[in-house]
This record gives sequence, structure tokens and C-alpha cells, in this order.
Amino acid sequence: MTTGTETDVFEEHRPVLLGVAYRMLGRVADAEDVVQEAWLRWSSADRSEVREPRAYLVRVTTRLAIDRLRQVKARGETYTGPWLPEPYVTDFGDTVPDTAERAVLADSVSLAVLVVLESLSPLERAVFVLREAFGYPYGEIAVMLDRGESAVRQLAGRARKHVDERRPRYEVDPAQRRDLTERFLAAAAEGDLEGLMSLLAPDVRLVGDSGGKAKAPLRVLETADHVGRFIVGAASKGVDELSWRFLEINGGIAVLALSGGKPDSVFQLDVVDGRVQAVYIMRNPDKLRSLAAH
Repeated sequence: MTTGTETDVFEEHRPVLLGVAYRMLGRVADAEDVVQEAWLRWSSADRSEVREPRAYLVRVTTRLAIDRLRQVKARGETYTGPWLPEPYVTDFGDTVPDTAERAVLADSVSLAVLVVLESLSPLERAVFVLREAFGYPYGEIAVMLDRGESAVRQLAGRARKHVDERRPRYEVDPAQRRDLTERFLAAAAEGDLEGLMSLLAPDVRLVGDSGGKAKAPLRVLETADHVGRFIVGAASKGVDELSWRFLEINGGIAVLALSGGKPDSVFQLDVVDGRVQAVYIMRNPDKLRSLAAH
């Protein structure tokens, strides 16, 4: 039987635990399952021996996420078309008042970074998330993972090198991103190909994630011409009872499109030098369920 205090302690740390689990797994439902399992471990633990609840809970959550990630990799599941992480609403609000810390957290949960993290081993990913996103010292990470500190440093070095080599360099000016997103929407809705093309970088990429369960490109589209024509063509077909709203998804402004009040798709832009460098479109209905309440 748990007490109110024990529940309060867990709830105080739930956002951090969910943040760790999501960065490890890239899937909201799986992250929530891991956090629920962490709660079960916490509620049945001998808490008289727990000196630092946050460290204990992060350790339990990280190990559970590693196990879940290993299971996913062992199944060797195939995915139809390009893969993107499940959209994750990241309204940090007053929980992260420091601007620099907010920027680090936003970058570590960005779509581009999470796609790169998929190629890391579960241990490398855990070390990267704990070190780069949450700033844990190597010694604490070693205890959490039951590894030597030198081994953890090696894992961190490999993971950071891998991510740095593959991570696209995008700007994170929220005002500019919002402005470009609004202009992008307007040009697409009006069928203004020339106006849309003026917003796109020459080597822009469009990544559409449908999982084969909705209409979206089954390969990555490249160049402004291909991306612009696809966007205008898709917009011309329309969506029944279309409405949309802005949300902060994965650390950046995004648009949630609804059909008859139900999530139809999410799209987000990455920006470099005032031009759209990447367009992400998520239409897999399984990945949009968590957005129904938003």
C-alpha cells in the first residue's frame, strides 16, 4: 500500500522519467508503459534504503527502457516507408526556466536527433540521453547502468561522435520558425507554388511517416522542386472538415491538422539561414492517438 507522500514523490519526478524514457524509445506509448512499470517498482520497493528518489527512479526507468529497446531491436520489425518518432508534446512551461537548459532539452528531443539515436546501441543511447540531455555525471551514469566509469566514458564518446557526424545543423529561433511555418501554410493552402518555392532551400528534404496506414510518400523527397510540387498537390486534394492548431512538438513549433476534430497529421519544419531545410509529415494514425487531447 502506498501513501500520499510516496505518490507525490513519484509524480514530482514523472516528467523527468517520461523525458528519459521517450528519448530512449521514441514512442510515447512505450515510454508511458516504462514509467508505469517504474511506478510499480517504486511502490513495492523498500524506500527506507532510497537516499535520493530521483536518482533511484531515473536508474529504474533507464534500465527498463534499455530492456524494452533491446526487445524491439531483437524482434527486427520492418517499417513501411520512412520512420519518424512519435510526436511528443514538449511544453516545458515553468518547469525549465533556464533558457540554455530549455534549448538543450529541446534539441535532445528533436525529430532529427531522435532519428539518429535510433542507430545507436541501447547502452550508447542511454549514456547519450543521460549525459547530453540531463547532464548526469559519468560516475552517476556508471552506477545507474552498473558499468565502470571508463566504460561509460567510452560509450559516451562513441555516441557523441556518431550523433555529431549525422545530426543536421538547424536553427532554433522560435519566432522565425513560426513565421516560416505560417507562410508555408498560406502558400500551400493557396496553391502558390512560386511562393512556396521561395521558402524552400534548394536541397530541402521531405520525410513522410505513414507506416503504410495513410497516404504519404514511401521514400524521402529531395530538392525544392519535388517537395514544392508534392505539397501543393497534396494541399489541393484537401481534407474533410479541416482545422488546425499550433503545438510545440519535439521542442519546436508544429502544426496539428485535424479532420472532423480528429488528428489527421502533424507537420514540422526545420530551418537554416531563413529557408526550410526539412519538412516532416507524420500521418501514421497509431502515432497520432496521443495528440487527440491536444
